Amino acid sequence: GITYLDHAGSALFPESLLKAFTDDLKNNVYGNPHSQNISSKLTYDTIEHVRYRILQHFHTTAEDYTIIFTSGCTAALKLIAESFPWIPEGTKQPSSRFCYLIDSHTSVVGMRGITASMNVLSVPIKPKEILSAKSRLPAEEQNCTTPHLFSYPAQSNFSGTKYPLSWIQDIKSGKLCPIKIPGKWFVLLDAASYVSSSPLDLGIHQADFIPISFYKIFGFPTGLGALLVNNRIAPLLRKTYFGGGTAAAYLAGEDFYFPRKSVAERFEDGTVSFLDIIALKHGFDVLEKLTGGMEKIKQHTFALAHYTYTVLSNLKYANGAPVVRIYSDTDFSSPDVQGPIINFNVLNENGEVLGFSQVDSMASLHNIHVRTGCFCNTGACQMHLDISNEDIQRNLQAGHVCGDNIDLIDGRPTGSVRISFGYMSSFEDAQNFLNFIITTRLSKSDTEIPFHSVTKLMTESVPDDHLSFKNADKLSPVLQISDREPRNNASETGTAGSWQPPEPETESIRAAVSETAVPTCRKGGKPITVAKIYLYPIKSCSAFEVTEWPVGNQGLLYDRNWMVVNQNGVCMTQKQEPRLCLVNPSIDLKQKIMVIRAEGMDPISVSLEDSTGKGTVICESKVCSHRVKTYDCGERIAGWLSTFLGRPCRLIRQSSDTKSKPHQKNTKGLSSATNISLSLVNEAQYLLINVASILQLKEHISARLKEPLEIEELIRRFRANIVISAPESFEEEEWAEISIGSLQFQVVGPCSRCQIICIDQQSGERNKEILQSLSAARGRKTNFGIYLMNQPLRSSLPDILSVGSQVLPVLKENTEIQPPTSSEEKCSG
Repeated sequence: GITYLDHAGSALFPESLLKAFTDDLKNNVYGNPHSQNISSKLTYDTIEHVRYRILQHFHTTAEDYTIIFTSGCTAALKLIAESFPWIPEGTKQPSSRFCYLIDSHTSVVGMRGITASMNVLSVPIKPKEILSAKSRLPAEEQNCTTPHLFSYPAQSNFSGTKYPLSWIQDIKSGKLCPIKIPGKWFVLLDAASYVSSSPLDLGIHQADFIPISFYKIFGFPTGLGALLVNNRIAPLLRKTYFGGGTAAAYLAGEDFYFPRKSVAERFEDGTVSFLDIIALKHGFDVLEKLTGGMEKIKQHTFALAHYTYTVLSNLKYANGAPVVRIYSDTDFSSPDVQGPIINFNVLNENGEVLGFSQVDSMASLHNIHVRTGCFCNTGACQMHLDISNEDIQRNLQAGHVCGDNIDLIDGRPTGSVRISFGYMSSFEDAQNFLNFIITTRLSKSDTEIPFHSVTKLMTESVPDDHLSFKNADKLSPVLQISDREPRNNASETGTAGSWQPPEPETESIRAAVSETAVPTCRKGGKPITVAKIYLYPIKSCSAFEVTEWPVGNQGLLYDRNWMVVNQNGVCMTQKQEPRLCLVNPSIDLKQKIMVIRAEGMDPISVSLEDSTGKGTVICESKVCSHRVKTYDCGERIAGWLSTFLGRPCRLIRQSSDTKSKPHQKNTKGLSSATNISLSLVNEAQYLLINVASILQLKEHISARLKEPLEIEELIRRFRANIVISAPESFEEEEWAEISIGSLQFQVVGPCSRCQIICIDQQSGERNKEILQSLSAARGRKTNFGIYLMNQPLRSSLPDILSVGSQVLPVLKENTEIQPPTSSEEKCSG
């Protein structure tokens, strides 16, 4: 049921590849290739066979190229930077230059860190500068032998643009000159993105260095790459470190070392990942068997990208505004200049960008897997999104770092959305994605819209020679969203039956929050009280409602002290397993037990007594980006949970081991920059929501749903600890601090919602409309509720939080709450 559209991130491995590989391992014994026994000799010979198979795949031979196995493309690039025969500044000879295309992966740009340490200058080059650099050097300068290195991607991992492979020979011959400087140019062709879907002929395009990662091609194995080195430059490479297997002879007591003759053996430090290398043989076999070769993969993936681009680029709102902004250097006219990658941002009908995190969350609801951010290619991101160097630095100061979910700063995007196709992608994948965009942006309901009812066909179609899969006759590019009935003239755009934007015409929820400055204390008005209190003893399981409850140093006592993990020890949440909400834990303070119930299962109890002691194995687990100390709760409860959920899992508990560092968060504004201790929560000790805000959102959702939701169901979906009853909706977003009885809380920030709110907490069923309605109601945000922290208690006796207690807020001067900075979505869990 998954529509996987991140093939540029990683290919997916076919079942037949795993079967062939495991059958091979069952039928053969492979020893360490550095040994001399029979099993080791088999390993060595198999590895050498795989080297030849790789060379054959790239249409070259061992006479021209050497294969050096690495842990991936990044390691190959690092190896080049360390071993290239650079001539530093300050010598009698002209110094070397490292030039790279701005549209390059981080791992290429990162080579300049090594070159800088060698006193070699790095020069970034824009694509248009290469095209204009056609003048030859004077004859007397052409004889200079200073080595320079120019790196460029065969295919941009950001936009899919394919840069000319002809540059390789043009630069090496001097016809093209990246910068005007005497010397001899060598070419590094970053082929990691390109070779996943296109054939590369090194017999014709003889670059000096070609780094690749095999998981981009096969999906398995990961952690294995190679550097293809042109044998003409291989003797010039320099190496200082020598690891196991690289030495022909050396002395431990004296500075004597003699390397092995083979270039591959000289640079492959230690034992190579020999079983993974053996898996490559089966990768090539299966790829050829399933697809017929790279040329067919190239045509197939391009046909899908061409179709999707054509539809996507012509989707319009009723007012004529485009639905997306595509970042591309081509018009997708040919697979020779464009790969199967589409990079874009979604716009609203006013032309404003919707944050990529919001689009990613929506896509996840439709089981569509995309990639978001800047894709480890800041240069291309800056070029296409018009982000200046100053913007990057300001964004960093604002808390945005690579890979986080801060998608908009001052209304401007920090990144974008990328979809990419692979050889196992289908036309249905393209349709699923386009239906997702159409239904979320151009329809009030969440039902799938047949393409013929929302589109009109273009006269041109995908070229026949680009089709290499079944049902190719379905490929009819779409021009523009049209109304159900054609209109005669533009003046009829307001007629009944035409599409209307998802945002209501009445005052939106955003208007509930005043944009003007507010006083520091809330004055007058009806009192605010605590309406409900919930704790969640087991993270991501059902709520336990109480009328009063003790408060400890980590929040509500026993709130999220336990969590369910899979067989690999990774935390499970309702995102992966919605049935967790059907697991109902309750706490009995008198008997000091937690009782867990679920339909069809006998109740089971777990002691509240901390079992940390002699014989208890303390493990380290992760909750979002936080490390926590935990211990296992035993086989009995593990079997109970595994039976109910139908998958292997275990229950673990946060350790109270005082000798280990607790799960903490440093929160600005709390006295003495106190490190606040956390349980197994994602972000803060408490989550607070307002009944008035729920009621306003309920009105919006009810207008979009066939069956209105009950207020109680909505409250449970938002999984708050404290539910308050306040006179005004969303007034909680104006608060800086609150007091409830003797407890003092500081507002940390808003809770940015994820797809967990789409899960009915009584049935475990999903309804994508909830998050979409929240997004539509709140503009370009999915914030709902606020995070709270409280100071560590001064008394050894816990305070009590009670329903009916009065809430006394202190207002802040600036009503715009900044979300907490973290790389994870801030859902309540």
